[in-house]
Amino acid sequence: MFHRILRSAAAAALFVVTAGFIASPAVAQTDQQKLLAASETSLSNFMRDPEMKWLQQNFGRAKAVLISPEIVKAGFIFGGSGGRAALFARDAKSGQWLGPTFYNMATASVGFQAGVSVSETITLVMTDKGFNSLLATSVKLGGDASVAAGPVGAGAKSDVVADLIAFSRAKGVYGGLNLDGTVVTAADDWNQAFYGKKVLPPDILVRGDVKNAQADKLRGEIAKAAAKK
Repeated sequence: MFHRILRSAAAAALFVVTAGFIASPAVAQTDQQKLLAASETSLSNFMRDPEMKWLQQNFGRAKAVLISPEIVKAGFIFGGSGGRAALFARDAKSGQWLGPTFYNMATASVGFQAGVSVSETITLVMTDKGFNSLLATSVKLGGDASVAAGPVGAGAKSDVVADLIAFSRAKGVYGGLNLDGTVVTAADDWNQAFYGKKVLPPDILVRGDVKNAQADKLRGEIAKAAAKK
């Protein structure tokens, strides 16, 4: 009798636990949330990297920042590369950071050094021309806006002049990615999914019509990076 009661109690407890898991499923991250989390990691990597002194010291000069935590090369030496990116922009009046707007990045040029297949990038948007070009539906870097590789190294003090200045890291290899010729296109489907309605880059980055609290943490980290001297 006692054993039957014990088995019944155990079965009831198992039912309660199982029901609890069924009633409270884990909330899966969306693709946009995953990209933002990866972008936060990339930002931290760049801001702690002693080889990225120029980036760290000039981050505060940027009008916007484009973060791509993973650019993948499609072939070896020759072939295209591509990935997703998130753009944040500083509001000229309030100084607050707006965004993100999500983008697709693709290039058919020889973009990687041999042996480098994946790279993370941060691109500082230094001019109004560079920022305005990214507000369009599509922009070709190096054509519609000039892009240059950022100085790398503890002693880098070069005064780079370009609309966009790109930094890349890939398994200890610096400057392995060349963004010249890269086509950056607004990911309308991702932006609509993230904000719950159809929006264009100016709606997000200029007018500030929409916001999503899921990006608050990364926006805060960007603001901290921009405030460093």
